[in-house]
Amino acid sequence: MKDYKLETLIYYSKLTLDKEHIAKDSKKDIQAKLDDYAQKGYRLVSTDATDFGFAVYFYLYFEKDKI
Repeated sequence: MKDYKLETLIYYSKLTLDKEHIAKDSKKDIQAKLDDYAQKGYRLVSTDATDFGFAVYFYLYFEKDKI
């Protein structure tokens, strides 16, 4: 049997000339989530992202075996 977790991270666009600012800003946060869940025994099984208005939503899907 598996235990599943979904983590949602939301980043908002801002006025800047740097079109990669969301990717740069989200990198540290996403890595921190990956590290946190890995310490708890979870592994990343899927990702997804979508935009809505001025926001970008990142979805991280984790699973681990139940003991």
